[in-house]
Amino acid sequence: MLKPSDPALQPPEPGSERPVGELVNQLVEDGKAYARAEFGVAKAIASAKASALKVPAILLGAAVLILQAGVTMLAAGLFVALLAPLGPLLAGLLAALLFAAVAGGLAWWAVTTIRRAP
Repeated sequence: MLKPSDPALQPPEPGSERPVGELVNQLVEDGKAYARAEFGVAKAIASAKASALKVPAILLGAAVLILQAGVTMLAAGLFVALLAPLGPLLAGLLAALLFAAVAGGLAWWAVTTIRRAP
């Protein structure tokens, strides 16, 4: 018959019971070990998820930068298109107002969506 290697896991012999203080100490140590193991598992899961999301986050950041460049080029194109009929001051003002209106509309949409959320 196989015996457990840890003497604490062996059944007590009749008439030889462990003191309550020793049992409480063993319970506290087992609880600490369990908490450390659970923390280690949570840390490993978080690390695995972070590693899995690293490349998509980099790609999303690059996409945002490219989109920002596109919006900048759109604003410059609108300015150049309005430059001939309106002149530089009015063309710049109108282009800025149009993009400010778009940004304001998106901000309003975001705020109303947040307010509707439970």
